[in-house]
Amino acid sequence: MSRDAFILAAGLGTRLRPLTDEMPKCLVEVGGVPMLERTARRLIAAGADRLIINVCPFADEIERFIDDNNGFGVDVRVSREEGDPLETGGGLLAAREHLREEAPFLIHNADVFTDLDLGSLLEAHAASGALVTLAMMERPSTRGLLFDEGGLAGRANDDADGEVFVRSTAGPVRRLAFACAHVVSPAFLDSVTERGRFGIFVPYLRLAEAGARILPHRVDGCTWVDIGRPEQLAQANEIATG
Repeated sequence: MSRDAFILAAGLGTRLRPLTDEMPKCLVEVGGVPMLERTARRLIAAGADRLIINVCPFADEIERFIDDNNGFGVDVRVSREEGDPLETGGGLLAAREHLREEAPFLIHNADVFTDLDLGSLLEAHAASGALVTLAMMERPSTRGLLFDEGGLAGRANDDADGEVFVRSTAGPVRRLAFACAHVVSPAFLDSVTERGRFGIFVPYLRLAEAGARILPHRVDGCTWVDIGRPEQLAQANEIATG
């Protein structure tokens, strides 16, 4: 089966400056390997034969890196975003022309150093028939998602409005942190009414309110580091080289 994967690589990386004044965040190295390459090869190992990569700053440099690596041996499509990045939802919608929409596809951030099992994430999605399956874990986070026995039920933000539910809940509610990998059924794309610049959890929560099955898949215990800050980048390098 053909498998697409969308890599989110358009971030500005402002918290890593001055490093990202001279290079895109997705080409920052961990253990001597650029994060874009690490992410691409993990997705390919999970069965992806087409990668769609959204880019914004340093677009030429990123395309050159992809070409120098022969597209990592698969079909690579680049979706350029002009001006400011379109965020996760807007970026996916802008890249839709490159998606074959033949099967559920993976979405993965390029700035997360992790060994979470993408194969089990795909298997969980196929077994449940969900619209979206989210890799979730228990870890400290000021932001989280709220799940009940029916799936996504709300969000939590300790720095803003606390817990917000989008529908009535059934059974115990669990607060979990997103691990920045998800599997999306093609039908989701036709359900996106948002346009322009928006985060993908805007339609996820709207659809959950309407009864869509957006389910968690637990990846507790995996290695997971967001390299967005210098101290986190140092942590990822220590793990990779240790």
